[in-house]
Formats: sequence, C-alpha cells, structure tokens
Amino acid sequence: MALLTAGAAPAEEGSRNDDVASAVAQTVRPIMKQYHIAGMAVGITVEGRHYVLDYGVASRATGKHVDASTLFEIGSITKTFTASLASYAQLTGKLSLSDAVGADLPALQGTSLGRVRLVNLGTHTAGGLPLQFPDDVKSDDDAMRYYRAWKPVHAAGTYRLYSNPSIMLLGLIVAKRMEANFAGLMQRKLLAPLGLRDTFLAVPKARMSDYAQGYTDAGKPRRMSPGPLAAEAYGIRTTASDMLRFIDANMNLVPVDDTLRRAIIGTHTGYYQIGGMTQDLVWEQYRYPIPLPGLLQGNSEHVIFEENQAVRIVPPLPPQSDVVIDKTGSTNGFGAYVAFIPRRKMGIVLLANTSFPIAVRVTAAYRILTRLRAL
Repeated sequence: MALLTAGAAPAEEGSRNDDVASAVAQTVRPIMKQYHIAGMAVGITVEGRHYVLDYGVASRATGKHVDASTLFEIGSITKTFTASLASYAQLTGKLSLSDAVGADLPALQGTSLGRVRLVNLGTHTAGGLPLQFPDDVKSDDDAMRYYRAWKPVHAAGTYRLYSNPSIMLLGLIVAKRMEANFAGLMQRKLLAPLGLRDTFLAVPKARMSDYAQGYTDAGKPRRMSPGPLAAEAYGIRTTASDMLRFIDANMNLVPVDDTLRRAIIGTHTGYYQIGGMTQDLVWEQYRYPIPLPGLLQGNSEHVIFEENQAVRIVPPLPPQSDVVIDKTGSTNGFGAYVAFIPRRKMGIVLLANTSFPIAVRVTAAYRILTRLRAL
C-alpha cells in the first residue's frame, strides 16, 4: 500500500493521513476479498491535497503491485472528457449544443437522427439510441450506416436511455467542428493543458508495463477490445493521481486557461431531471447532502439499462456547488467510479482491475466520504 500526500503541516497531515488510510482500508479490503478484486487504487482529494492508496496487484500473472504508475481502464468516465471537449467547442464558437446532428454530417441530413440536437446526444435523450451498437457494427462505416437507419422510439428529450452510440456521435461531431482527429484533439485541448501526463487513449509502448491486466468477475484476464468510435465513449486509461487532478479541475482547483476552466465547469449544467438525479452534460448530479439510497437509485440498473422519463429543465440549471456529481465507468475487466462535492472541494476516485458491481463501488465511496465528513 502506498500513500501520497501534500499540502499541510507535518503533524496535521500525519493525522489526516491516518484518517484517510483507515477510512479507505476498512472499506476497501473486505470488498476486494468478497469480489476477488486483483488490485485497486483509491484517490481522495481534499481542497487540492491528494491521497492515493494502492492495494493488490496489477497482474496476477506477474505479481506486480499496483503503484502510482498503474494505468486502469475507466470505461464510460471517458465520456466526461468528451463532454468537456464539446463544452469547449461551444465556448469557442465552433458549435452550439442546440445544433442539429444533420448540420454536421451530410450523411444524416433528412434522417431521424439528423434532426436530434447535440444536447440530446450529450444527455442520453436522443429518443432511444441503445446502450451498445448491434453486434454487426464492426467499423466506423458500419456505425454511420446504423445511424442513418436508426428510428426513434420516443421524441427527443422525453426519455433518457443511457447510450454509448449517443456520446460517440457527439465526439465525432466535436472533432469534425474542431477540424481535428479526436485523439489528437483530446491530447491538445484537454489532457496536455490539464497536465494529465499519465492519461491515454492509446497506451504508448513504453507504458505497456504499467497497464494493469483486467479481470472479469469470473476471474478471466480481459482488456478492452476497442470497437468503432470507442475513443469517444470508453477509451481512456489513466492513473488515480491523474483522475484526482481531473476532479480538481472540475472543482476549479487547477489553474488553466479561463476558456477551458469555464468549459469544464459548464459540463455541470443541468438539462434534464430523471427522478432524483439531474442529468448534466454526461455527468450526473444530486442535491447535497444526499442519503445513500438516493445515490444508489441514480446509479441503479433501472436507470443505467432502462428508459426513464426525462423532464426538461427550462432554463437549464447553471452549475451548482451544493451537489454531489458522479460517474461510473466499466469495461469487461475494470470497474471505476468518481464522485465529488464542489462545495466541500472534496472528491474520490475508485479504480479496480476487476469488474465488480456498481452498487458496491457507490456504497464504498459514500462510506469513505462519510467517514471523512464530506457527506
């Protein structure tokens, strides 16, 4: 186990270290044992001070321990990065979230999807785009043919159905408007300015030894096999420390260009109400404080896998501080969760190289933050 700290007087920080280490260990170790999790990295940020605790191994085959350099797949948390690029494109005049999809993609002009607004792509309210592409979508060309043929189940903006193809299409349009390759755009406009040096859409050869081996819930080795437009929706690999810095940027704790700062915070704008959860641009938020059942409901299988009625917020809700903002991320071999409270300038990231239930991740994060008096 490793603990990284910064920013307080030695005596005070030593006590805080003990509090964080105890809160995390007492929560994480039983979970790792119960769900046979190979390795985990847990990061806490408190007013810009970072604490990272590492557990277990990055690979059962090699026995290499999880450490500060270990790269984890974060799955759909990638979508929050894509949302930041979309927000940046809007602030710089490259697009408006009220634009129709067909304005950017001639192939979709005159189609059902071509009339959908970009904000509906970013909030999973396009009208019934599914969680995944059908199995016969193997390439970007296949994806475009699917988009052309797609027919809505509901009017846009009336129901939310969580969708990878929805965010994939948003990312594709952002890159087109910015006249850049998506991966290059992500690196130049977001990762590099934020100082995220250990965050990659494609892991460099020199860093492959740091890339954790993922494991399914049955214990089989598994890493992501990218499909069409994967980078836009679930392609990022990163470290706990880099994720803490990204959370800090979302709480206005990282000195960056004002346009980028406003773009990142702008992703916290609330567009739709889904029960007790407010759907931001990809991010999901709840009034602070919130009891654990409310947070679990918003991250439940009913909300993730089923369609839910969406109530449009008019005008959109500006970014709030008295909220809990969170996002889950999963691939076949990894499980991740991030949550933060802007008012408290406090957040948490859980990264695991084993797939395990979302409810367990949310409960673990809640218990840790509660013990640290954040909730």
